Amino acid sequence: MAHSKQARKRIRQNEKRRMRNKARASEVRTLMKRLREAVAKGDKAAATAMLPIVCKKIDKAAKTHVLHKNTASRRKSLVARMVAGLGA
Repeated sequence: MAHSKQARKRIRQNEKRRMRNKARASEVRTLMKRLREAVAKGDKAAATAMLPIVCKKIDKAAKTHVLHKNTASRRKSLVARMVAGLGA
């Protein structure tokens, strides 16, 4: 257990950050799952409407270092390809 006041504060800060990061990552996963479901149903209107929202959340997660920038780029490419595949 931490002994100094500073170390105890650090523990509190780290826990807050961990929970915030966990929530952001979970939100990205949930939105991607909803988009995948819309694509699976063939609902082009819903998928097209969700695409910018999902991309924005992915970018935000990368900006705050919840996701690595290359992972964010790969996921954005994946969701864009899924939505584009509905048009074909």
